[in-house]
Amino acid sequence: MTEKLIRLYTDGACSGNPGPGGWAALLIWNGLDKMLSGFHPDTTNNRMELKAVIEGLKAIKHRKYDVLVTTDSTYVQLGITQWIHQWKKRNWKKVKNPDLWQELDELVSQFPNIRFEHVEAHAGHPENERCDKEARRQSLKGKAKSK
Repeated sequence: MTEKLIRLYTDGACSGNPGPGGWAALLIWNGLDKMLSGFHPDTTNNRMELKAVIEGLKAIKHRKYDVLVTTDSTYVQLGITQWIHQWKKRNWKKVKNPDLWQELDELVSQFPNIRFEHVEAHAGHPENERCDKEARRQSLKGKAKSK
Protein backbone atom coordinates (compact mmCIF):
# COMPACT_ATOMS: atom_id res chain seq x y z
CA MET A 1 0.00 0.00 0.00
CA THR A 2 1.28 3.46 -0.89
CA GLU A 3 1.94 5.79 2.03
CA LYS A 4 0.19 9.15 1.65
CA LEU A 5 2.64 11.14 3.81
CA ILE A 6 5.86 12.53 2.39
CA ARG A 7 8.40 13.57 5.00
CA LEU A 8 10.84 16.35 4.13
CA TYR A 9 13.78 17.09 6.43
CA THR A 10 15.89 20.16 5.68
CA ASP A 11 18.94 22.06 6.84
CA GLY A 12 21.19 24.87 5.69
CA ALA A 13 24.73 25.83 6.65
CA CYS A 14 27.07 28.71 6.00
CA SER A 15 30.82 29.01 6.50
CA GLY A 16 30.91 32.60 7.62
CA ASN A 17 27.69 34.56 7.42
CA PRO A 18 27.72 35.66 4.66
CA GLY A 19 30.05 33.21 2.99
CA PRO A 20 30.00 29.87 1.16
CA GLY A 21 26.89 27.93 2.07
CA GLY A 22 25.22 24.58 1.58
CA TRP A 23 21.75 23.14 1.86
CA ALA A 24 20.33 19.63 2.17
CA ALA A 25 16.85 18.17 1.85
CA LEU A 26 15.99 14.57 2.70
CA LEU A 27 12.76 13.18 1.24
CA ILE A 28 11.30 10.04 2.79
CA TRP A 29 8.28 8.39 1.23
CA ASN A 30 7.01 4.84 1.00
CA GLY A 31 10.12 3.35 2.63
CA LEU A 32 12.53 5.11 0.28
CA ASP A 33 14.70 8.14 0.88
CA LYS A 34 16.44 10.61 -1.38
CA MET A 35 19.01 13.23 -0.37
CA LEU A 36 19.21 16.44 -2.38
CA SER A 37 21.88 19.07 -1.77
CA GLY A 38 23.73 22.00 -3.23
CA PHE A 39 25.94 24.97 -2.46
CA HIS A 40 26.28 28.66 -3.14
CA PRO A 41 29.61 30.52 -3.08
CA ASP A 42 28.30 33.63 -1.28
CA THR A 43 25.16 33.43 0.82
CA THR A 44 23.75 33.38 4.37
CA ASN A 45 22.59 30.58 6.64
CA ASN A 46 18.97 31.76 6.39
CA ARG A 47 19.05 31.71 2.60
CA MET A 48 20.39 28.16 2.70
CA GLU A 49 17.68 27.09 5.17
CA LEU A 50 15.05 28.47 2.77
CA LYS A 51 16.73 26.96 -0.29
CA ALA A 52 16.67 23.51 1.34
CA VAL A 53 12.90 23.65 1.81
CA ILE A 54 12.32 25.08 -1.68
CA GLU A 55 14.42 22.45 -3.45
CA GLY A 56 12.87 19.66 -1.38
CA LEU A 57 9.34 20.77 -2.26
CA LYS A 58 10.23 21.18 -5.93
CA ALA A 59 11.34 17.53 -6.00
CA ILE A 60 7.94 16.27 -4.79
CA LYS A 61 5.90 15.16 -7.78
CA HIS A 62 2.82 13.98 -5.83
CA ARG A 63 1.42 17.37 -4.84
CA LYS A 64 -1.84 15.84 -3.54
CA TYR A 65 -0.08 13.85 -0.79
CA ASP A 66 0.32 15.12 2.74
CA VAL A 67 3.73 16.70 3.40
CA LEU A 68 5.46 17.15 6.75
CA VAL A 69 8.45 19.51 6.59
CA THR A 70 10.83 19.20 9.53
CA THR A 71 13.39 21.95 10.06
CA ASP A 72 15.69 23.13 12.84
CA SER A 73 15.24 26.71 11.62
CA THR A 74 12.75 28.77 13.63
CA TYR A 75 13.23 31.43 10.92
CA VAL A 76 11.74 29.07 8.31
CA GLN A 77 9.10 27.51 10.55
CA LEU A 78 7.75 30.76 11.98
CA GLY A 79 8.26 32.64 8.73
CA ILE A 80 6.09 30.32 6.65
CA THR A 81 3.44 29.63 9.31
CA GLN A 82 3.07 33.05 10.98
CA TRP A 83 5.09 36.01 9.72
CA ILE A 84 4.37 35.54 6.00
CA HIS A 85 0.77 36.78 6.32
CA GLN A 86 1.92 40.24 7.46
CA TRP A 87 4.75 40.32 4.91
CA LYS A 88 2.24 39.77 2.11
CA LYS A 89 -0.09 42.47 3.48
CA ARG A 90 2.85 44.91 3.47
CA ASN A 91 3.75 43.86 -0.09
CA TRP A 92 7.03 42.25 1.09
CA LYS A 93 8.48 45.57 2.27
CA LYS A 94 11.37 45.32 4.75
CA VAL A 95 11.52 41.52 4.42
CA LYS A 96 14.91 39.87 4.12
CA ASN A 97 15.17 37.28 1.33
CA PRO A 98 11.84 38.20 -0.33
CA ASP A 99 12.76 36.31 -3.50
CA LEU A 100 13.05 33.03 -1.62
CA TRP A 101 10.03 33.66 0.62
CA GLN A 102 7.86 34.39 -2.42
CA GLU A 103 9.10 31.23 -4.14
CA LEU A 104 8.42 29.18 -1.02
CA ASP A 105 4.96 30.72 -0.61
CA GLU A 106 4.10 29.80 -4.20
CA LEU A 107 5.30 26.21 -3.70
CA VAL A 108 3.46 25.78 -0.39
CA SER A 109 0.22 26.90 -2.07
CA GLN A 110 0.48 23.89 -4.40
CA PHE A 111 0.19 21.39 -1.53
CA PRO A 112 -3.30 21.05 -0.04
CA ASN A 113 -2.04 19.54 3.23
CA ILE A 114 1.44 20.68 4.24
CA ARG A 115 2.69 21.11 7.79
CA PHE A 116 5.91 22.54 9.19
CA GLU A 117 7.46 21.34 12.42
CA HIS A 118 10.51 22.57 14.28
CA VAL A 119 13.11 20.30 15.91
CA GLU A 120 16.07 21.38 17.98
CA ALA A 121 19.38 21.35 16.11
CA HIS A 122 22.02 18.83 17.19
CA ALA A 123 19.57 17.09 19.52
CA GLY A 124 19.96 13.57 18.12
CA HIS A 125 17.17 13.70 15.52
CA PRO A 126 18.66 11.22 12.96
CA GLU A 127 17.20 12.70 9.76
CA ASN A 128 18.00 16.24 10.82
CA GLU A 129 21.56 15.16 11.65
CA ARG A 130 21.91 13.64 8.16
CA CYS A 131 20.80 16.91 6.60
CA ASP A 132 23.10 18.92 8.86
CA LYS A 133 26.08 16.79 7.89
CA GLU A 134 25.31 17.08 4.16
CA ALA A 135 24.64 20.84 4.32
CA ARG A 136 27.96 21.39 6.11
CA ARG A 137 29.71 19.18 3.54
CA GLN A 138 28.23 21.26 0.73
CA SER A 139 29.23 24.47 2.50
CA LEU A 140 32.83 23.29 2.69
CA LYS A 141 32.68 22.25 -0.96
CA GLY A 142 31.49 25.77 -1.79
CA LYS A 143 34.28 27.23 0.31
CA ALA A 144 36.89 25.18 -1.57
CA LYS A 145 35.46 26.21 -4.97
CA SER A 146 35.39 29.90 -4.04
CA LYS A 147 39.14 30.01 -3.37
